[in-house]
Amino acid sequence: MISDRIDAIVIGTSAGAVEALSMLLPHLPGDLPVPVIVVVHVPPDKRSIMASLMASKCALRVKEAEDKEPLVPSTIYFAVPDYHLLAEADKTLALSNDEPVSFSRPSIDVLFESSADAFGARLVAIVLTGANHDGAAGARAIIDVGGTVLVQDPQTAFASTMPQEAIKACGTAKVLSIANILKYLEEL
Repeated sequence: MISDRIDAIVIGTSAGAVEALSMLLPHLPGDLPVPVIVVVHVPPDKRSIMASLMASKCALRVKEAEDKEPLVPSTIYFAVPDYHLLAEADKTLALSNDEPVSFSRPSIDVLFESSADAFGARLVAIVLTGANHDGAAGARAIIDVGGTVLVQDPQTAFASTMPQEAIKACGTAKVLSIANILKYLEEL
Protein backbone atom coordinates (compact mmCIF):
# COMPACT_ATOMS: atom_id res chain seq x y z
CA MET A 1 0.00 0.00 0.00
CA ILE A 2 1.30 3.47 -0.91
CA SER A 3 0.89 4.90 2.62
CA ASP A 4 3.27 2.25 3.95
CA ARG A 5 6.04 3.78 1.81
CA ILE A 6 5.23 7.47 1.45
CA ASP A 7 3.48 10.23 3.38
CA ALA A 8 2.87 12.77 0.60
CA ILE A 9 3.16 13.55 -3.11
CA VAL A 10 4.25 17.02 -4.24
CA ILE A 11 3.91 18.27 -7.81
CA GLY A 12 5.40 21.31 -9.54
CA THR A 13 4.48 22.60 -12.99
CA SER A 14 4.21 25.77 -15.02
CA ALA A 15 3.74 26.33 -18.77
CA GLY A 16 1.47 23.55 -20.07
CA ALA A 17 0.22 22.74 -16.56
CA VAL A 18 -3.48 22.34 -17.37
CA GLU A 19 -2.86 19.65 -19.97
CA ALA A 20 -0.23 17.81 -17.90
CA LEU A 21 -2.29 17.85 -14.70
CA SER A 22 -5.38 16.79 -16.65
CA MET A 23 -3.46 13.71 -17.78
CA LEU A 24 -2.34 12.89 -14.23
CA LEU A 25 -4.66 13.99 -11.43
CA PRO A 26 -8.00 12.57 -12.71
CA HIS A 27 -6.37 9.13 -12.86
CA LEU A 28 -5.39 9.04 -9.19
CA PRO A 29 -7.74 6.81 -7.17
CA GLY A 30 -10.29 8.48 -4.90
CA ASP A 31 -8.98 6.51 -1.93
CA LEU A 32 -5.34 7.56 -2.36
CA PRO A 33 -4.07 7.31 1.24
CA VAL A 34 -1.78 10.35 1.06
CA PRO A 35 -2.22 14.07 0.31
CA VAL A 36 -1.13 15.59 -3.00
CA ILE A 37 0.25 19.15 -2.88
CA VAL A 38 0.54 21.11 -6.13
CA VAL A 39 2.27 24.34 -7.12
CA VAL A 40 1.37 25.81 -10.50
CA HIS A 41 2.93 29.11 -11.53
CA VAL A 42 0.09 31.63 -11.75
CA PRO A 43 0.58 35.38 -12.22
CA PRO A 44 0.08 37.18 -8.86
CA ASP A 45 -2.72 39.36 -10.20
CA LYS A 46 -4.75 36.44 -11.60
CA ARG A 47 -7.23 34.23 -9.80
CA SER A 48 -6.32 30.56 -10.07
CA ILE A 49 -8.92 28.29 -11.59
CA MET A 50 -6.86 25.11 -11.18
CA ALA A 51 -8.67 23.79 -8.09
CA SER A 52 -12.15 24.33 -9.55
CA LEU A 53 -11.07 22.98 -12.94
CA MET A 54 -9.57 19.82 -11.46
CA ALA A 55 -12.35 19.28 -8.90
CA SER A 56 -14.79 18.44 -11.66
CA LYS A 57 -12.39 15.87 -13.15
CA CYS A 58 -10.90 14.13 -10.10
CA ALA A 59 -12.07 11.37 -7.76
CA LEU A 60 -9.98 12.96 -5.00
CA ARG A 61 -11.16 15.99 -3.04
CA VAL A 62 -9.59 19.14 -4.58
CA LYS A 63 -9.15 22.50 -2.87
CA GLU A 64 -6.99 25.58 -2.55
CA ALA A 65 -4.58 25.37 0.35
CA GLU A 66 -5.22 27.37 3.51
CA ASP A 67 -2.72 28.58 6.08
CA LYS A 68 -2.23 26.17 9.04
CA GLU A 69 -4.53 23.60 7.42
CA PRO A 70 -3.82 19.98 8.44
CA LEU A 71 -2.92 17.70 5.54
CA VAL A 72 -5.55 15.03 4.93
CA PRO A 73 -5.19 11.90 2.76
CA SER A 74 -7.18 11.64 -0.48
CA THR A 75 -7.00 15.41 -0.99
CA ILE A 76 -5.27 17.54 -3.63
CA TYR A 77 -4.13 20.96 -2.35
CA PHE A 78 -3.34 23.73 -4.84
CA ALA A 79 -1.16 26.72 -3.98
CA VAL A 80 -2.97 30.04 -4.15
CA PRO A 81 -1.65 32.85 -6.35
CA ASP A 82 1.00 35.16 -4.90
CA TYR A 83 1.75 32.97 -1.84
CA HIS A 84 4.42 30.36 -1.33
CA LEU A 85 3.02 27.04 -0.10
CA LEU A 86 5.03 25.12 2.47
CA ALA A 87 4.61 21.76 4.19
CA GLU A 88 5.36 21.92 7.92
CA ALA A 89 6.87 19.24 10.18
CA ASP A 90 3.54 18.92 12.02
CA LYS A 91 1.90 17.88 8.70
CA THR A 92 0.11 21.17 8.16
CA LEU A 93 0.37 23.67 5.33
CA ALA A 94 1.67 27.21 5.60
CA LEU A 95 1.30 30.18 3.28
CA SER A 96 4.05 32.77 2.99
CA ASN A 97 4.36 36.06 1.13
CA ASP A 98 8.17 36.04 1.29
CA GLU A 99 10.00 37.30 -1.79
CA PRO A 100 9.55 35.37 -5.06
CA VAL A 101 11.99 32.52 -5.69
CA SER A 102 13.10 31.93 -9.28
CA PHE A 103 10.78 34.82 -10.21
CA SER A 104 7.82 32.86 -8.84
CA ARG A 105 5.46 33.06 -5.91
CA PRO A 106 4.32 30.37 -5.37
CA SER A 107 7.65 28.68 -5.95
CA ILE A 108 8.05 24.97 -6.59
CA ASP A 109 11.45 25.03 -4.85
CA VAL A 110 9.87 26.42 -1.67
CA LEU A 111 7.26 23.64 -1.61
CA PHE A 112 9.76 20.90 -2.44
CA GLU A 113 12.41 22.04 0.07
CA SER A 114 9.91 22.43 2.92
CA SER A 115 8.39 19.05 2.04
CA ALA A 116 11.83 17.42 2.08
CA ASP A 117 12.25 18.74 5.63
CA ALA A 118 8.73 17.64 6.67
CA PHE A 119 8.58 14.18 5.07
CA GLY A 120 12.18 13.13 4.36
CA ALA A 121 12.51 9.85 2.49
CA ARG A 122 8.74 9.28 2.62
CA LEU A 123 8.12 11.87 -0.10
CA VAL A 124 7.53 11.57 -3.84
CA ALA A 125 7.99 14.70 -5.98
CA ILE A 126 6.83 15.07 -9.56
CA VAL A 127 8.26 17.73 -11.88
CA LEU A 128 6.11 18.37 -14.92
CA THR A 129 6.25 20.76 -17.87
CA GLY A 130 7.55 24.29 -17.32
CA ALA A 131 9.69 27.00 -18.87
CA ASN A 132 12.18 27.85 -16.12
CA HIS A 133 14.46 26.16 -13.57
CA ASP A 134 12.09 26.38 -10.57
CA GLY A 135 11.84 22.97 -8.91
CA ALA A 136 15.37 21.78 -9.69
CA ALA A 137 16.91 22.84 -6.36
CA GLY A 138 13.90 21.51 -4.47
CA ALA A 139 14.08 18.21 -6.31
CA ARG A 140 17.75 17.96 -5.34
CA ALA A 141 16.80 18.56 -1.70
CA ILE A 142 14.31 15.69 -1.90
CA ILE A 143 16.91 13.34 -3.39
CA ASP A 144 19.35 14.40 -0.65
CA VAL A 145 16.94 13.24 2.11
CA GLY A 146 16.25 9.93 0.34
CA GLY A 147 12.94 10.87 -1.29
CA THR A 148 11.90 9.99 -4.82
CA VAL A 149 11.78 12.40 -7.76
CA LEU A 150 9.82 11.64 -10.91
CA VAL A 151 10.35 13.95 -13.88
CA GLN A 152 8.19 14.20 -16.97
CA ASP A 153 10.18 13.16 -20.02
CA PRO A 154 11.19 16.52 -21.55
CA GLN A 155 10.35 15.19 -25.01
CA THR A 156 6.70 14.84 -23.93
CA ALA A 157 6.48 18.18 -22.08
CA PHE A 158 4.83 21.29 -23.50
CA ALA A 159 7.82 23.25 -22.12
CA SER A 160 10.94 21.16 -21.59
CA THR A 161 13.14 23.51 -19.52
CA MET A 162 11.77 22.64 -16.08
CA PRO A 163 12.07 18.86 -16.55
CA GLN A 164 15.53 19.24 -18.11
CA GLU A 165 16.78 21.35 -15.18
CA ALA A 166 15.39 18.86 -12.66
CA ILE A 167 17.14 16.01 -14.48
CA LYS A 168 20.44 17.94 -14.41
CA ALA A 169 20.07 18.61 -10.69
CA CYS A 170 19.07 15.04 -9.81
CA GLY A 171 21.01 12.29 -11.51
CA THR A 172 18.84 9.66 -9.82
CA ALA A 173 15.48 11.14 -10.85
CA LYS A 174 13.24 8.77 -12.78
CA VAL A 175 12.41 10.26 -16.20
CA LEU A 176 8.99 9.04 -17.32
CA SER A 177 6.02 9.89 -19.49
CA ILE A 178 2.92 10.98 -17.56
CA ALA A 179 1.37 7.55 -18.23
CA ASN A 180 4.44 5.90 -16.70
CA ILE A 181 4.40 8.30 -13.73
CA LEU A 182 0.88 6.99 -13.04
CA LYS A 183 2.10 3.40 -13.37
CA TYR A 184 4.95 4.11 -10.96
CA LEU A 185 2.52 5.52 -8.38
CA GLU A 186 0.21 2.53 -8.82
CA GLU A 187 3.11 0.15 -8.18
CA LEU A 188 3.88 1.85 -4.88
